[in-house]
Amino acid sequence: MSERAAEGTGLLYRLYASRLRRQIDADRVPHHVAMMIDGNRRWARQLGFETPAHGHRAGAAKMVEFLGWCDDLGVDVVTLYLLSNDNVLKRDSAELRDLIEIIAGLAGQLSRRGDWRVQHVGREDNLPDFLVGSLRDAEARTRENTGLHVNLAVGYGGRYEIVDAVRRIIQEHDESGGTLEELAGSLTPEVIGEHLYTRGQRDPDLVIRTSGEQRLSDFLLWQSAHSEFYFVEALGPDLREVDLLRAIRDYGTRDRRFGR
Repeated sequence: MSERAAEGTGLLYRLYASRLRRQIDADRVPHHVAMMIDGNRRWARQLGFETPAHGHRAGAAKMVEFLGWCDDLGVDVVTLYLLSNDNVLKRDSAELRDLIEIIAGLAGQLSRRGDWRVQHVGREDNLPDFLVGSLRDAEARTRENTGLHVNLAVGYGGRYEIVDAVRRIIQEHDESGGTLEELAGSLTPEVIGEHLYTRGQRDPDLVIRTSGEQRLSDFLLWQSAHSEFYFVEALGPDLREVDLLRAIRDYGTRDRRFGR
């Protein structure tokens, strides 16, 4: 356990967490939280582990905790950014194999956790059959659940998502026999939104990223147009409940104008 994680076990920590919870307005808790778990490899390197897999496993375990914290606070939807299209194409093959195994295990674990509903958001064509099968099994097992909705962004890329949405719109329009002029006239932000991987869901209210990095990394580019952002210095596995509580408290103080 790192020094920072150990801080989360003491009496003063528990008192501080309790104080933060009292400062959160239940009516201003975000409906949808998106999490960019970052810093797993740095965490493993700093602790002297030989491979990044130790960091990815610790990060996956932390995400189970994180989802529980969100559920306790009344968050309805959480989207976890676990594996991007760029990761699939550019990561070292050995690290990628470990990461795929860890994500498959996480999907199975979450699908057996209470009443949570698991949904894969992302492409399947670049993913190995083993991982695709695990994600589909998790979706099927939890389809009727009505608790916390957990989106697993795996093989995900925001630009690819928009391209796929437009392709689906064109295909549907072609199948209906419409003209090119009619297609151009029918394209609206609402129509594109209805064809995204997250169609039917509200856009994220709050996007959180760990490790101190302040960039989107191709995550929910369309959906985050009016989202609030919160950046945490902690590396992914060192995230504490108080970090989330501070993020939720901060979110509750913001004046969301949605472009008005």
